[in-house]
Amino acid sequence: MNLTLKDRALGAYLGFACGDALGATVEFMTPEQIRTEYGLHRDITGGGWLKLRPGQITDDTEMSIALAQAMIDCGGWDLTRVADSFAAWLRSQPVDIGNTCRRGIRRYIKTGALAGPVNEAEAGNGACMRNLPVAIATLGNAPAFERQTLEQCHLTHHHPLSDAAALCLGRMLQALVAGEGIEPCRQQAAALIKAHPEFQFDPYPGRAGGYIVATVQTVLYHFFHTDSFEACLTDTVNRGEDADTTGALAGMLAGAHYGIDAIPRRWLDRLEPAVSRTIERQTEALLKLSHSEI
Repeated sequence: MNLTLKDRALGAYLGFACGDALGATVEFMTPEQIRTEYGLHRDITGGGWLKLRPGQITDDTEMSIALAQAMIDCGGWDLTRVADSFAAWLRSQPVDIGNTCRRGIRRYIKTGALAGPVNEAEAGNGACMRNLPVAIATLGNAPAFERQTLEQCHLTHHHPLSDAAALCLGRMLQALVAGEGIEPCRQQAAALIKAHPEFQFDPYPGRAGGYIVATVQTVLYHFFHTDSFEACLTDTVNRGEDADTTGALAGMLAGAHYGIDAIPRRWLDRLEPAVSRTIERQTEALLKLSHSEI
């Protein structure tokens, strides 16, 4: 099957949202608790600790949408516009927000600071989780990708492991969207582990929490050890813990790899229509920013 650039980019973004919505139901549960309550969790049903509507997204997708819209509105990159977009999102009283993200956005609101100092407490997954729009908008421009990734990361998370993870998964996404296949992804993962051995994911260490190392281990293990979008996403979220974020990031990579048509229709149909429409519109606009042929 010949996938277009748009098929892969839209697969990544909608796959991300599906993973968020699917995983949110079992966030903070253990695999044993999931098996007891759901058997195998494989349908977008809402609920969970946030008491979500079926198909409702969480901060993972909402922050990605906010970041993307800031880029689209200014026709490129303006970190202040990104920070303002995050501030507006925070003021909208989102259904959920991580403590590190909240702290960084509040710092910007109070002081105007676009970055904080390196902080050992900021090795969470909140910066990596929202970087999809940067990766799509900078296809073919590696220096812009690296600069914009690190700038948006440091708004809330300033930690070398957070930086490394966001760059690695973003480069993997770009390779997949560009149609380069899975081998460059293996090379990126190997380079990440060489630089930061704590990211070693095979054999799978078994934790799927919000610590960036555990998040990335879970995503990479299941991406490389499954052969379909549905298997990748289902296996990932049934690990529980920070399942909305691991699900979103696994859905991002798998959606780019397998394409939009590989995402189960029952999941796409469950997403809230306004969210799906926003993602479709933003995907096309982000690809235009990259000057890629759609």
